[in-house]
Parts: sequence; C-alpha cells; structure tokens
Amino acid sequence: MTNFIEELRWRGMIHDMIPGTEEQLLKERTSAYLGIDPTADSLHIGHLVGVMMLRHLQRAGHRPLALIGGATGMIGDPSMKSAERNLLDEETLRHNQECIKRQLAKFLDFDSDAPNSAVLVNNYDWMKDYTFLTFIRDIGKHITVNYMMAKDSVKKRLSGENSAGMSFTEFSYQLLQGYDYLYLYRNYGCRLQMGGSDQWGNITTGTELIRRKEGGEAFGLVCPLITKADGGKFGKTESGNVWLDPARTSPYVFYQFWLNVNDADAARYIKIFTTLGQEEIAQLEKEQAEAPHLRPLQKRLAEELTVLVHSRADYDAAVAASSILFGQGTKEQLQTLDEGTLLSVFEGVPQFEVSREALSAGIKIAELLTEHATVLPSKGELRKLIAAGGLSLNKEKVTSPDDLVTTEQLIAGRYLLVQRGKKNYYLLIVG
Repeated sequence: MTNFIEELRWRGMIHDMIPGTEEQLLKERTSAYLGIDPTADSLHIGHLVGVMMLRHLQRAGHRPLALIGGATGMIGDPSMKSAERNLLDEETLRHNQECIKRQLAKFLDFDSDAPNSAVLVNNYDWMKDYTFLTFIRDIGKHITVNYMMAKDSVKKRLSGENSAGMSFTEFSYQLLQGYDYLYLYRNYGCRLQMGGSDQWGNITTGTELIRRKEGGEAFGLVCPLITKADGGKFGKTESGNVWLDPARTSPYVFYQFWLNVNDADAARYIKIFTTLGQEEIAQLEKEQAEAPHLRPLQKRLAEELTVLVHSRADYDAAVAASSILFGQGTKEQLQTLDEGTLLSVFEGVPQFEVSREALSAGIKIAELLTEHATVLPSKGELRKLIAAGGLSLNKEKVTSPDDLVTTEQLIAGRYLLVQRGKKNYYLLIVG
C-alpha cells in the first residue's frame, strides 16, 4: 500500500479530514465510500473529483465502495441547494445505476479477485424495507435536533433570503446518510467516508452515529469544491453540464472543454483529474512556462481524460476534428469523421439543406453555392473567390466554377463542408 493521504495532499485534493484518518489508512487496508447521486443516467465532470478520489484510493491499495444514492436520491440533499429536487421512481433509479456503473468501471476495478476490488452498493437496497417507526426509534433518538440544526447545510437553507424553509423530508437527509455510513461500517467494514466539502456535515453525522451506536471510530475526508480560476462554476458550459455519456456530450466537445481551460486551471486540473505523477506534471509545467502558446498542460489533460472516459480512437478523432476546424486538416481526415463528431465540430456554422436529387447527376459548384445554397450572393463573387484561392469543398481547393459536385463526395453520407477564406465555414445537408 502507498500513502493515499500524501497522494491527495500534493494534488490539492484535501479540504478537511477527521484527525486520525491518515493513521488509519497507513495502519491497514481500509474500505472507504463515496456517495453518487443517481438523478441522471450519466455522470458529469462535476462528479469526477469524487471518482478520482476513489481511483487514487484503489491505486493506493485500499477498497473503494461506490454508493449509489437510490434512497437518498429520492429525497435530495439540501447541502448547498436552494430548492428541493424532483423525486425519482425505482425503475428510473435502477436504470441510472446501471449506466453509472458502466462509467465507473472505466475508473475502478470492480471485477478482479484483488482484495481491494471495488464494490457498487445502492442504499435503496437497505432502506426500502426499513419502516419509519423502526428508523426513528433505532437511529433518530441518537442524534439531537440541536446537533442537526447546527449544520451549515441546514442553517444556510433556513436563513437564506429567498428560502421557503426546509421540509422534514430534506431535514432528515443527514440522518439517512448517517445511517448509510453505519450500515457500511457494520456490513462492509467501512471506516472512511469521502466527499466534497459541502458533505462535511453529513459525514460527521455518520461518524457520530457510529460512535453512539457502536462505540466505534470512523473517519471522514473531504476535498475542496472545484471552481475555475475566475471564480466561475466548474464543469458548466453555455449548453449545460459536460457529461461522460457520449450521447449527451460528444467526445469532441468533451476534449475541447479540457483543451480550452486557462493556464491556471490546467495546472490544477491535471493534478486532480489524472493519475500522472509529480515528476511528469512538473516537466509539463516547465514546458508550459517556456512555451505557453503550445499549451502542453491543456493538451495532455485533454488527452488523458478523453482516452480514459471515451477511448484512444475517440481522442484521435477529436484531435483530427480540431485540426480540420482550425485549417490544418485534410480531405482524408474529414472523410473519417462520424456524423456526431462532424455536427459537434461545426455546431453553430450556417447550414443549408440541399436535395439529394440535385446532386445525383452532378451539379456545377457555381450553381450549387449560389442557387441551391446561398453561400455566395452571385456567380461573379464565386469566380473572384476561386481565382484568389479562397474557396474549398471538403478541405480541397476549388479550381473552377464548373467543377462538378456529386453524392460520392458526401461526408457521412449526407454532408458537404464549404470553406470560404480561412475562418468561414458552411455545412450543406443533403436530404
């Protein structure tokens, strides 16, 4: 086993921990859990800090328990929230759980015979038959209302300017999460709960419950909430969350997110979101300082995460797609793009619909780009542009207004890419 706490410390991934946590982890192989909200059928990059904590834990020789909050997800954690969330039915929760496990399996070893093989659990399994009377008798009496009211997550909700108060359902959340820890302590020998810093109150409720019910010692560790260097919210784009599911966020958009972070964020994120070692990161930081325009930190960060979450092939396609967009790509690279990547790359560029019939027998490019798709206002403008070498079709220079365009040139069976000058793109969609 290696020193898990030391690994997190140099990576900037420790906000607070209960005294004795490091000693426990150095003493013996320890089972530790982290809860994941199953309100969607995919994780997004906001979940990655916790997932990487589990990954580092397993690499250090300890056993990760990934807890899907099937029961608690039906209620909603009030921590840092200003409103209650929608409640999910069991069928949706089970579907979400299966999808999330497939994503977690890229980060954690669930299937080997190793003593620290990861385990996936769902708190709905032990809560669904637990009656309300039994719960308040066995659990509720051990934690006082005064103790629960003192938690920041509760105080902020009750004192907020726009607060409509807090329902008993949400107020009970920390008891339910505390019971999760007690259950895992009893049944899985779990001695550590991890999470973001907003979970500190819920985690310490669990350790207090274990102390009062079992007379046992349990530990907690929280990482900082990740923000951007400019103070903005991490993991959000104009179109919303950056998801791990390629159907929600394409591998190209995922890759571009990491490639476009600023230098200060790249230096932090490469420590948090990859398993690269100190020496390799120090070398990348040195290269960044010497030639920041080459963006070695961003490029390596984007590569590591795109390969891990998606695949090496998806990463290669994203790199090829980027070179196409920024003028260096070839016709051959363009022809290899699948429809999803192509649409991601050229999202927002002007689009024109053209009938397949118009191309079936071949059509002169002058006619195509002035009559069927008004990329250019006139054939005279088109001739001038061609003469100046400023018009390309599918990354190849157009040399004559009489060049024929046919269905054989379509990308992914239905697209043509027109480039006017260096930066103006147009997508022709053939129906």
